[in-house]
Amino acid sequence: MIYHSLRAALVFGVAACPVLAQDVTLQYLSWDPEQLEVERAAIAEFEEENPGVTVEAQALPADKGYWPKLTAQAASGDLPDVFMMSSGFVQEWGAAGNLLDLSGVISDDELAAYYEGAASVGVVDGQRVAFPQNWVAPVLFYNIDMFEAAGVEVPQPDWTWEDFRSAAKELTVDTNEDGRPDQWGFSVYGRYAHVEPWVFRNGGRYLNEDMTGLDLNDEAKAALTFLTGLVTEDQVAPMPQDMEGIRQQDIFPLGMAAMWVDGSWNIANTRTIVGDNFRWGIAPVPMGPDATEDTAAFYAWADMLAVAKDTEHPDLAWKFVQHLTGSSRSASDFLGGKVPAYIEIAESEEWLETDQMPPNKGILLEIGEDNVYAGFSPNWSSWRGYGASGAGGMNGELDEVFNGRKTVDEAIAAFTAFGNDVLSR
Repeated sequence: MIYHSLRAALVFGVAACPVLAQDVTLQYLSWDPEQLEVERAAIAEFEEENPGVTVEAQALPADKGYWPKLTAQAASGDLPDVFMMSSGFVQEWGAAGNLLDLSGVISDDELAAYYEGAASVGVVDGQRVAFPQNWVAPVLFYNIDMFEAAGVEVPQPDWTWEDFRSAAKELTVDTNEDGRPDQWGFSVYGRYAHVEPWVFRNGGRYLNEDMTGLDLNDEAKAALTFLTGLVTEDQVAPMPQDMEGIRQQDIFPLGMAAMWVDGSWNIANTRTIVGDNFRWGIAPVPMGPDATEDTAAFYAWADMLAVAKDTEHPDLAWKFVQHLTGSSRSASDFLGGKVPAYIEIAESEEWLETDQMPPNKGILLEIGEDNVYAGFSPNWSSWRGYGASGAGGMNGELDEVFNGRKTVDEAIAAFTAFGNDVLSR
């Protein structure tokens, strides 16, 4: 391994010496119990390759207290050696000085084996404070059987927003003529993975250039207006309030809507619920009318691993991160639409799974090689309203718009004021 600076050599030990350990325990904290079970074999392999090392691995879901626990551990100086790090939180955690700078311990040649867009998310103020394990991108899910039944061509690479709108109208069906569709053309909520793909594909941005405040450009406002029109004017998508009691990620796989935009991680949930009930595929979100090839961006971000700055075992912790992110992993370790950050694994036939739905999963790799943008800032989760429908911030305000209780301009004014207050703290 190449070390690029004396400082790195001092932190991580002498480069020429192998990582040696005897009766060392590494603590690893994950937010994904299902993924951790998949990783158990890789963890056992790491322990076997490093005699005397034990990895104590624990998973605590984000909705069960992962971030409060990690915050408390940071405050007490007792962070795990290695832990999962979100693209949405890496900037504030990096700025707080909790994460070890890994810049000097990976060569350019090694870095080239990973998706550049995924790896760049972990760089904060010039320091590489987190490293990607996998990445995800929102995509357009579509029901092939519904398209064929309606005589509508499935989404194409050159689709415009008007093509999308026209298809959504054709796919919205009221079979019993009771005034309420039995099949919706589309489904949308105020959540980040539903909305930002449209905003960024239209060249839209929420933040000012230095990410210190919200200052929506016209392209972002146009995208929000377009989505609102699909719900309140065209009535091709249900109001969020009309779907209470149904998880938003279940509407499409239950056959209630013909199209839906959300994160590629939902490929796994969709497979489970759909089973053999219908055929379905994924497509890129169409480029907006206000964008150019240069300004349109795909929304994508990485799930990463970070090393605690105060770990007593920096060499071993980094070696463990490498083991969980690199060539030692297999395609089957990455569930559904989680794309391995290590390119060779992502491009393998085993990961592409062309014998399963969606048969065109390779579209995700095309997205990863295109212009990608994450749009995260410090305190993103607060101003965006990361939680479920009804949460504060932008999420809740947009649901008010989709429910017909606020105009787009009213919502923008409200979440801009709220967000700028958050970002000024």
